[in-house]
Amino acid sequence: MDQKVREDAASVLEHASQILRVKEDKDIFELRSLSNRIIHNASLFQDECSVSVAVLIYSLYKVISRRDNHLNYLKIVKLMDRMLYSLRNNDEVRFKELIKQAFSEVSRIDNKLGMYVSEVITEAQVKKGCKLCEHGLSIAKASEVMGVSQWELMKYFGNTSMEDVPGVGVTERLKLARGLFS
Repeated sequence: MDQKVREDAASVLEHASQILRVKEDKDIFELRSLSNRIIHNASLFQDECSVSVAVLIYSLYKVISRRDNHLNYLKIVKLMDRMLYSLRNNDEVRFKELIKQAFSEVSRIDNKLGMYVSEVITEAQVKKGCKLCEHGLSIAKASEVMGVSQWELMKYFGNTSMEDVPGVGVTERLKLARGLFS
């Protein structure tokens, strides 16, 4: 695992752990921001660590925003602290085991929410796959990295209005096209 990726993932996990130690209203927004921050490394390096951490943080954000009182914050914080330790000691095998445990803990909130969390994780993977596309990856590569189908990504893109997708505006694209064909 690349050193820069490991350091960024550790930084995100440390920040998320600090956020979850004290419950505040702004926690939801901070978790969402952290998730978006680490996806940048996932788009550059296309590594499993960044993707897993981004999906975990995003899933926590979604669960907390809907069912805050059912999540065992202490257990999640302890798992994050152990993930940090394994990252800092370059123990990828242990890190992977711990991230799986964290996903299991999030999905064990209750029977109904367990199914919902699976959907949230898939939704997170699709949204993060779209973020990868925004960073320049093809839909095929983004779907491969995120472990979702190309159809799921295209469906999400089809339901997203152009105002929601940052990038070059219509005026700039028209100007470029006219420049190419004149």
